[in-house]
Amino acid sequence: MLTVASKLEVMHRLGRAMADPTRSRILLRLLEAPSYPAALAAELDLTRQNVSNHLACLRDCGIVVVEPEGRQSRYEISDPLIAHALSDLLQVVLQVDDAAATHDPECC
Repeated sequence: MLTVASKLEVMHRLGRAMADPTRSRILLRLLEAPSYPAALAAELDLTRQNVSNHLACLRDCGIVVVEPEGRQSRYEISDPLIAHALSDLLQVVLQVDDAAATHDPECC
């Protein structure tokens, strides 16, 4: 059973992962199918080092896992529930008031 502290940790890890546009692009691609760092770099027009750094962050957050395949490493979403949750989030329609002034510069 998750405690409140562990629930907050899960939300923090997911939020951190999705807060960065590059990590979000990688997650969207991995929702389609597992992939390799070189392929992700080519498909997303990023450097391999940049992709590797973001994959390390996603791995450290527990959102992706790496599966060694010979000399290559295949990355995939770590749990089908995470993939399902991310897919569900993509279906959400946000009600945004562009005229509203936000006091938090960290907020969208």
